Amino acid sequence: MSTISFYTNPMSRGQIARWALHEAGADYEQVLLDYGTTMKADDYLAINPMGKVPAIAHNGKVVTEGPAICAYLAAAFPEAGLAPGVDEQADYFRWLFFTAGPVEAAITNRTLGFDVPPDKERTAGYGNYDRVVDVLDNKFQSDPYVCGSRFTMADVYVGAQVIWGTQFGTLPTRESFVAYAARLTDRDAYKAAKAIDDGLIAENS
Repeated sequence: MSTISFYTNPMSRGQIARWALHEAGADYEQVLLDYGTTMKADDYLAINPMGKVPAIAHNGKVVTEGPAICAYLAAAFPEAGLAPGVDEQADYFRWLFFTAGPVEAAITNRTLGFDVPPDKERTAGYGNYDRVVDVLDNKFQSDPYVCGSRFTMADVYVGAQVIWGTQFGTLPTRESFVAYAARLTDRDAYKAAKAIDDGLIAENS
């Protein structure tokens, strides 16, 4: 299987994709891009017209968007055992898309200083921020991982949102979130990926 081209910036959601690559055990070549210059250059816009990272190119195909990259890598590298089993698919896809949709939207709006007015909650796909947080909290009060007792690739994307959220204050530091983040940050693949991104940030600071 061919080496993956991984387009990223260490201070971006590319950290999620790098972690996923390490969990999958995939060989990759990183292509570092700068905001406003190489990320907006014609060569990269031909890969991702949004001019954003992360993106991967593999076997002649391009995949963008963090959750899509995670799901793709789980399927492309089945030997890593990170794709859902038949009985795990409901939870895997439910929480992967819940995080990519309602969680991401609620956190982004809250960070930008916008809360949905009560009379507009039916219009917003996620209702309101507090409801989203409560639903996610209840999930991890009951289960250690997205698919119950087993770590899957969905935990990379969902977990990254929880890790960052508790570190940077975009999610409250509830007990279930802190415990979930601790389980994930103790993984060897997480540590290896984070060390690379931390090193790149230090080199450019």
